[in-house]
Amino acid sequence: RTVLCLPREEEHVSSLKIRKTNVVNVTVMSPAGCPHVNGFKVDNWKQNLRVIYQCFVWSGSAETRKRKAKSCVCHMCGAHLNRLHSCLYCVFFGCFTKKHIHEHAKNKRHNLAIDLLYGGIYCFVCQDYIYDKDMEQIAKEEQRKAWKLQGKFFPLFNPPVFPSDFYSVGEKYSSWEPTKRELELLRHNPKRRKMTTNCTIGLRGLINLGNTCFMNCIVQALTHTPLLRDFFLSDRHKCEMQSNSCLVCEMSQLFQEFYSGHRSPHIPFRLLHLVWTHARHLAGYEQQDAHEFLIAALDVLHRHCKDDNGKKANNPNNCNCIIDQIFTGGLQSDVTCQVCHGVSTTIDPFWDISLDLPGSSTPFWPLSPGGDGSTLNGESHLSGATTLTDCLRRFTRPEHLGSGAKIKCSGCHSYQESTKQLTMKKLPIVACFHLKRFEHSAKLRRKIITYVSFPLELDMTPFMASSKENRMNGQYQQSVDVFNDNKYSLFAVVNHQGTLESGHYTTFIRQHMDQWFKCDDAIITKASNKDVLDSEG
Repeated sequence: RTVLCLPREEEHVSSLKIRKTNVVNVTVMSPAGCPHVNGFKVDNWKQNLRVIYQCFVWSGSAETRKRKAKSCVCHMCGAHLNRLHSCLYCVFFGCFTKKHIHEHAKNKRHNLAIDLLYGGIYCFVCQDYIYDKDMEQIAKEEQRKAWKLQGKFFPLFNPPVFPSDFYSVGEKYSSWEPTKRELELLRHNPKRRKMTTNCTIGLRGLINLGNTCFMNCIVQALTHTPLLRDFFLSDRHKCEMQSNSCLVCEMSQLFQEFYSGHRSPHIPFRLLHLVWTHARHLAGYEQQDAHEFLIAALDVLHRHCKDDNGKKANNPNNCNCIIDQIFTGGLQSDVTCQVCHGVSTTIDPFWDISLDLPGSSTPFWPLSPGGDGSTLNGESHLSGATTLTDCLRRFTRPEHLGSGAKIKCSGCHSYQESTKQLTMKKLPIVACFHLKRFEHSAKLRRKIITYVSFPLELDMTPFMASSKENRMNGQYQQSVDVFNDNKYSLFAVVNHQGTLESGHYTTFIRQHMDQWFKCDDAIITKASNKDVLDSEG
């Protein structure tokens, strides 16, 4: 019943830092670093930074370690701990936990500080640790020098009693950097290539706790959402709830379980308990609706993590939490007066798009399989089958509201008949399409089994508000960049087998670009592209 899609351009983003975003595109920290570093790079900045690393961070010799122990105290409270940071512009040490370094940075307008435990550079404007290629090179060089100095005191054949005495404060092991010869061996090793392409980390079954397949299938889809995975595995959630009732904390633990490498099925009993606690209408062991669970889960996650990011919101929902950054889009509604042709426009946030199907009691717009919509996204038409594009065309078609739904026109200043048209003002990073297969009406309760063809790649450009405006202005051609921004690639499909009264949910998830798996509670099996595209959806 639910199809989730991820933009083709964003699916390979592996950075653990999600920077300022709009609803469509994600901007990640580039290798060039943040722009505020340039204010520090003047005069003898490299030598000054080396001195800080030598004396106050890595401390290779016994003398520098003693000096660090004596001098590295907070200049406000005198504490040695509390994540001590040093200002890069002046001689000031301050606690990060108690925000003494933050007060100094605000008062002096000194934007950069260095973590004296791990050596990371923090920008108070970006509100995060940053990456700069030049600074990183200096940090590595000074760290290696410190390790060599410590190696003179503790030879490998006579190690110290306490290993921590041998290593510098911070990282204990240097990262492995392969030589050219080692790179050649890795490149030509077929066994290594096989391990890379057939990696199954993140694949894990979920035990059915009693008609909980509706929850398991959505959890599988969420845990394979790349940007959501990066957020939780980078420990970005800052929990402020007093009790153990935070759903975001449980999701974070769930991601840890999924990507731990364990192969045995996971038992999501804590997640089920929290769902029952925060979504009372889903409590109990009765069969529930997967789409209803998805919306309820996103709502609770949104409420529990909306304080994680203090930055100004830039999406239609006025929230910058990770849920709204990924799933929230903007739906534009244009109501046009039939007399003066004045247009009233409103934009509402949405987490998913619910699409009517042929065979329902609502009138369905007849679409020809040979029309433009059938070839737009490369969807197959088996015996004139309805496509996802057809459903989207119906969703965004102008609708005459009729005489029974007159509105007061701001131009005519009287109640007039009008037409209404929905278009996409802003696309979400992850688009969720809900096919309305469960029909509830006064006379009818049934499941609609109409086959809907959906593609591996979907272009949403024709359904954008900008495309409508271009057509009205006679300028349908758009640039290649805008066209590509609206393209999505499929990564999860939720299916329901059975009737309205009883049935079972399963999920197809994409592990890699061309590897699909079917998740049936605790059982995970390999699937093909054909298995996915032929499924009911």
